[in-house]
Amino acid sequence: MFTSNLDPVFFSIGSFEIRYYSLVYLLAFILAFFVVNHFRKKGMLEITKDQTYDLIFYILVGVIVGARFFHVFIFNPDYYVTNPSEILAIWHGGVSYHGGLLGALLAAWLFSKKHKVSLAKIADIVVLPTVLMLAFGRIANFMNAELLGKVTTSSWCVNFSGHEGCRHPTQLYAAAYRFLIFGYLLFIKNKKPGFLFWNYILLEGVGRFIVDFYREDTTLAALTGGQWLSIAMIGIAIYILIKKYKKA
Repeated sequence: MFTSNLDPVFFSIGSFEIRYYSLVYLLAFILAFFVVNHFRKKGMLEITKDQTYDLIFYILVGVIVGARFFHVFIFNPDYYVTNPSEILAIWHGGVSYHGGLLGALLAAWLFSKKHKVSLAKIADIVVLPTVLMLAFGRIANFMNAELLGKVTTSSWCVNFSGHEGCRHPTQLYAAAYRFLIFGYLLFIKNKKPGFLFWNYILLEGVGRFIVDFYREDTTLAALTGGQWLSIAMIGIAIYILIKKYKKA
């Protein structure tokens, strides 16, 4: 049993503060820029340096809009219908992983069409810093005492300040499987464009599906919304990996 009294604030001056959660995602986009720029210099992505900035901006906007849209209109529409002033108040919290993923994919697709660049190549390059920072993001969720797990009597349960019961540290479960995915992707030798990305989608779907059994989320037909979307991720990934990469 562990009692969590971690301070989620990294730095503050008066009322201004920078939280670890915000810092993780800021660093994620900075890291993504350097990774994309590195592969651009090696000739593995046919874009200019200015276009690299554009790509990261596209993805940033896509992630924010997609993540917020799903949280508001897919997962919590009843609350926001009665509290419309909160729809744009993203600083109060509330984003969806699946929405952010779809938003990022749509943004990258628009960029690829505009600049005639392979979307599969972009996805393979961006996925590595993405999964790494998602892992650290879940650690930040743990520090924020959010995305809580169910109450349990397990010896490794965590007491979060302000919440009743000792709970599964599902944030750390999610961080752990993403670190494992990151390690696995580093050693995949198949270089056919898109193979890395679709392996990530498959493994992320499996990991999220399992971890959500321990999260305190609302359910529909015994599964959480995240699990239903993860089933879709798993099915699509398996189909594409078999169809396009079986002989690769």
